[in-house]
Amino acid sequence: MHNKLTGLFFGSFNPVHIGHLLIANYFVEFTEMCEVWFIVSPQSPFKQKQHMLPERQRLHLLNLAIESDDRFRASDIEFSMPKPSYTIDTLTYLSEKHPDRQFAIIMGSDNLTGFAKWKNYNEILRNYRIYVYPRKNSGAGITHENIIVTEAPSVEISSSFIRDAIASNRDIRHYLPAPVWEYISAMNFFR
Repeated sequence: MHNKLTGLFFGSFNPVHIGHLLIANYFVEFTEMCEVWFIVSPQSPFKQKQHMLPERQRLHLLNLAIESDDRFRASDIEFSMPKPSYTIDTLTYLSEKHPDRQFAIIMGSDNLTGFAKWKNYNEILRNYRIYVYPRKNSGAGITHENIIVTEAPSVEISSSFIRDAIASNRDIRHYLPAPVWEYISAMNFFR
């Protein structure tokens, strides 16, 4: 199958939770995407570094979360790129490295509102499709023929909610894939 469509789901995944997996699952089953690659961001230009697990730990948790599902892949591609990493650079690099694939971005509607601030956003729009999933309280973003707004079920679980809940000793095992919960508990992360 030439040019198989691969969704890129960018995030800090600090930590990965079932909301991320539900979204990825939606895109491989209800769009033309054959795979979703989780791109672990070492440090977002828009996010402060506090309360951030080291990138290798976040990648490890992601691998634990998706190890049994061959539709998903965790990528550390941005770890070796100049920081802060910009989406356009990652897209360009991946497109050169995997000419047999066509890449698309998966993003929440909340990110669409600030999309025009992204580095070379016009180039992204020209060359890649962007699949948007709904997030509550997000205003209208830009519209373009390459922006596909989906009816993905809305999942309002945030990693900060997870971190705060763990810090206050709540048992939230069902918000996380079992191996992720076990590892976080064993390592005492976020306590």
